[in-house]
Amino acid sequence: MHHDALPTFIIIIEPTHLKELQSNVWNEEPFPSKLVVDNIPYEVGITYRGDHIRKFRKKSYRIDFGAYNRDFEGREIHLNAEFRDPSLIRNKLSFDFFQTIGSISPDCKHVFIELNGKPMGVYLQLESVDDLFLQKRQLPYGPIFYATNYHANFSLLTPRYNPKPSFLSGYVQKIGNDDDNRDLEMLIYKVNTIPRSDFGEEIARCVDIEKYLLWLCGVVCTQNYDGFIHNYAMYQNGETKLYQMIPWDYDATWGRDWNGQIMEYNYVPIEGYNTLTARLLDVKDIRNQYRLLLEEILETSFTVAALEPRITNLYKQLRPYLSLDPYKKKSINMFDSEPDFILRFISDRNIYLRRHLKDLI
Repeated sequence: MHHDALPTFIIIIEPTHLKELQSNVWNEEPFPSKLVVDNIPYEVGITYRGDHIRKFRKKSYRIDFGAYNRDFEGREIHLNAEFRDPSLIRNKLSFDFFQTIGSISPDCKHVFIELNGKPMGVYLQLESVDDLFLQKRQLPYGPIFYATNYHANFSLLTPRYNPKPSFLSGYVQKIGNDDDNRDLEMLIYKVNTIPRSDFGEEIARCVDIEKYLLWLCGVVCTQNYDGFIHNYAMYQNGETKLYQMIPWDYDATWGRDWNGQIMEYNYVPIEGYNTLTARLLDVKDIRNQYRLLLEEILETSFTVAALEPRITNLYKQLRPYLSLDPYKKKSINMFDSEPDFILRFISDRNIYLRRHLKDLI
């Protein structure tokens, strides 16, 4: 194989267990199985992962090592099928982009999976966002919440304008205790009740403003429509007590939606969405800070020149494996035309956002 060959993950599971897994896709109890990488066997538990993606033909998996695994630098990893993304690279391109602009995001890389001797195709191996994620980045221990549905919009109402059943509706606590739940409830209460005149000063005691704005730049550039009210994790720094956002599930980006359909480059406005974003950008100084950050990103990182080499490299790496992927081998032509599609999106989106920087003055 050539130098940037994909690692092969061989998963072995008892046929009876595999049948059970397939017959109930919502099962959360891991089935005992073996993962073999580079001829090293690991005893693991396996389940499907994700929400609507569990219904797809090409399933995504969560691999549970039971304890910290040194080789994988974690207790668990996620293996994403990227089924609806014809390029297979949108998630990876997004997370790497977030890191480039100074926002934290999960590390990830492509792998090739075989299950009980059958090729399953190209997958994205994703780091879990947990206490080990924080340790790896030398960040202080602190609570982490996953925004699991659209109720995580920082409002007191759902996106359909119904009252929420609770302040924490839309969130699942990954790490933390009851006090941390109360802290997050308090944040959501404050976002909705601090008077306009005091908002900038008060919210700076709860939210890491610069990190929030960098995250906002990332969502606005990649145009993840759901990313404002869903598809993120929230981390509260244990020392500063300030919250920051971590992106998750970014396959519906770079000009396509979660169905893989075209999303026009001007679909998401420069101000983004959600109640917290709206209130932050209502503060003149914060709005200005956002404009300057975004302006710099539009000149440096979010450009065809900066992103083209990354896209080309990922493509060269994945291309030989496409004909071995039972779910993708019929759509190789589409795969081949996606780099141009993504680059055109970057070019159009960049021009669109530059044109609207003046709206932020």
